[in-house]
Amino acid sequence: MARYFLLTTFLVFSVLGYCQNNAVSSNEKLTFTAAYNMSGLMTDLAEVTMETSTVKTSNATLLKLKCTATTYSKWDNFFKIRDLYESYVNMNSLTPYLHKRDINEGGYYKFMQYKFKHKSNTVESTKRKKAKTGDFYEENKTLSIGTSTIDIVTTIYKIRNLDLSKATPNKVYNFTVLFDNKEFKISVIYKGTETINTKIGSKSCHKLAVTISNSNVLSGSNNNLIWLTADANKIPVYAKFKIPVGNGELKIKSASGLKN
Repeated sequence: MARYFLLTTFLVFSVLGYCQNNAVSSNEKLTFTAAYNMSGLMTDLAEVTMETSTVKTSNATLLKLKCTATTYSKWDNFFKIRDLYESYVNMNSLTPYLHKRDINEGGYYKFMQYKFKHKSNTVESTKRKKAKTGDFYEENKTLSIGTSTIDIVTTIYKIRNLDLSKATPNKVYNFTVLFDNKEFKISVIYKGTETINTKIGSKSCHKLAVTISNSNVLSGSNNNLIWLTADANKIPVYAKFKIPVGNGELKIKSASGLKN
């Protein structure tokens, strides 16, 4: 259940944009509460954080995108989650160069790393998993990808650079994200604007629906929704989604270091 839930959290936030980064600063931190419907009650299970920082290499200064998911301590005995997602991208275009995913969920462990080779439209993929015997094994592959394919963390930030100011209801944004060595086709449908109350105040928001054409992770075409603040920051403040084993939501708790 929890693995489906946290995977869906990232998939729901994954939208591709083709514009420059004008919404995300290099020292931003967003904190969310992740909840799941248990026995008819929406129950807070985990905290999700999204942070940005700069990293200097010998050739460039990159923007580091870091997402973590951690169950609250009272739920650790039930299903302990310690997940880390990181991407290193171009400061302006948000083009990804390196992506890492390190998940530890109830004894299940997986590490994934993607090195993007954009000139050849390939990715050098490394997968490390824990076998039933307790031993670790590693698998390395070179994957062919589309010219616009990016990782799941980068897409979270790409969404906030979409120009939604003139979007009309039912406008569709199509894109591709690489996850578990497979390209997922995702459509995002603009539903209009709506004002909602959040922990950071009452916010006028853009409302988006998300569907995945080649996966059963999300259920239904209008059950998976995201609300972004209708301002220059386009902060994701609320999301709700339906998965095969139930439904959940993500609610913002705090936001700091905003660009605008």
